[in-house]
Amino acid sequence: MKQQNKMGTAKMGPLIFSMALPAMISMIINALYNIVDSIFVAKYSQDALAAVSLVYPLQMLVVAIGVGTGVGVNSLIARRLGERRQKHADSAAEHGVALAVVGGIAFFILGWGFSGAFVGAFGASEAVSAYAIQYSHLAVGMSIFVMISMMCEKIQQSGGNMIIPMCQGLTGAIINIILDPLMIFGIGPFPEMGIRGAALATVIGQIFGMALGLWGVFRQQKVLNVNMREFKWRGQTIKDIYRVGLPGIVMQSVVSVMTAGMNGILIAFSQTAVNVLGVYFKLQTFVFMPVFGLNQGALPVMGYNYGARNRKRLMGAYKITLTAAVVIMALGLVLFQLLPEQMLMLFVDKSDAAAAQEMIEVGVPALKTISLSFLGAAFGIINSTMFQATARGMNSLIVSVCRQLVVILPAAWLLGQQFGLNAVWYAFPIAEIAAFFISYILLWREYRSELRFLNVEKEAKA
Repeated sequence: MKQQNKMGTAKMGPLIFSMALPAMISMIINALYNIVDSIFVAKYSQDALAAVSLVYPLQMLVVAIGVGTGVGVNSLIARRLGERRQKHADSAAEHGVALAVVGGIAFFILGWGFSGAFVGAFGASEAVSAYAIQYSHLAVGMSIFVMISMMCEKIQQSGGNMIIPMCQGLTGAIINIILDPLMIFGIGPFPEMGIRGAALATVIGQIFGMALGLWGVFRQQKVLNVNMREFKWRGQTIKDIYRVGLPGIVMQSVVSVMTAGMNGILIAFSQTAVNVLGVYFKLQTFVFMPVFGLNQGALPVMGYNYGARNRKRLMGAYKITLTAAVVIMALGLVLFQLLPEQMLMLFVDKSDAAAAQEMIEVGVPALKTISLSFLGAAFGIINSTMFQATARGMNSLIVSVCRQLVVILPAAWLLGQQFGLNAVWYAFPIAEIAAFFISYILLWREYRSELRFLNVEKEAKA
């Protein structure tokens, strides 16, 4: 198989960047969509922006289950290809598609049945709550399309195909960006739908991305033979997927819990503080998404070479990916330190001088403080990639739980109680420092216990 040989023999730097670049482009475009979407919502009303911020944890939960399951499938396929177990790799891909459909059905029930209870727990104003429920019905309740789309991306990436997944992201984001102002404000043939329009534009973009992804998996790619007509559930395959994927799901889910918890802490200070956190999460995607794209390019390479028991190439991929991630995060840190006010002003209606002033007063210290965590986050993301590629997803979970729950929420609450709102933001760099040390202890332990012996095992078998 040509793709397998490429991941096992090609020069490491060009290989990783050739695989990562399409994913990075796709994710940067998606980051642009996220920002543009919020800008249009903010221009519609600040209550609508607050509503989107409140629903964001549920959307993060969608991403957690979709990406977590996809990472489990990606890692399993890459390892089975490295081991030359083609039928098992095919079966992993088929299970991935089926699991994405099941997840989409679950979110339909959650989005339409439980949005009111979730939003009501924050004690927001009646207007914000009403907007949030309207947005959640579509943005969360119709997640089946993005669940399938994310799975198709991961399946193709596992075999080295990064171009079609890039086109999926581009297609969905571009359609979304075009439809957003038309559907929110009622331009041309569209009625004014407000926040419902923003959600509907998102869903329509996801449908087009899913269609392209299904074409890529079932018609275009040649590495895997995905045949759902002969699909049968296999307990062992599901176990193998979630051995890596479940820790990833929980790891991403704790981000959702952290965001909801931070919203609960911040809303006690002001609605603007909640808006600032929501704006930060949109802005930081421009920095984090290229690193996650790098992650997607590196994961199948690491997984393949771990399956092939090639320590030199595995660790070479890790070092190159880590270096690139640190450079990207350093550039992001500089950007957030130099231009926080200019970035924040994108998300306010300048005709409302009081709201704009409050956003600047709260937001500038927040962006400058939170961005101090960027360099540590680079290490955390790439270490997590290594854990996932080598079927040690539990280590990623341990690090994430410590960062997002054990450290950040208690620290944010205590700092807020003792020193006020501006101190709350220091919880982010504090948590990242703790996560940095924990992840490196775990990685060093795994290297000493197994990873350094991979080539020795291979030579012994030969």
